[in-house]
Amino acid sequence: MRVLICYASFSGNTKETAELIAETLMKEQYDIKLYRIGTGQIPDPSLFDVMMIGSFTWAKGATPNDVKDFVYEIGYKPPHVYVFGTGDTQFGGDYLFCNAVEKLAKFYNSSYEPLKIEQSPRGSQESKVIAWTKGVIKHCQLYLIK
Repeated sequence: MRVLICYASFSGNTKETAELIAETLMKEQYDIKLYRIGTGQIPDPSLFDVMMIGSFTWAKGATPNDVKDFVYEIGYKPPHVYVFGTGDTQFGGDYLFCNAVEKLAKFYNSSYEPLKIEQSPRGSQESKVIAWTKGVIKHCQLYLIK
């Protein structure tokens, strides 16, 4: 399975999460392309079986402009999109926590629950990232790659 992992990161937390997801998938022998949103030519999602999008949540629950531009530049909704991201409950509480992640998952009609990480994936949240990634793999094996 070929997986495109696209992410936007401001403080480095979403980047760390994307790298942990990539590392987990590589251990399972998947072909991975890691792309930081806003850093050049966007890889063609149609060349991949799965696309994962990671975003932090900005301001009062907003999706960052770089992520919005990325979605617009792709110009269509790839069929198998999974969403992950980082947030901070101290800015807006649970109501706005990872709101960009929720918006992206809804926009792409993602068929798997999005991953939401409080700040950094380090420590106890590392296992949450790995479990989510393995869940996506299982989901893909059961429903997408037949």
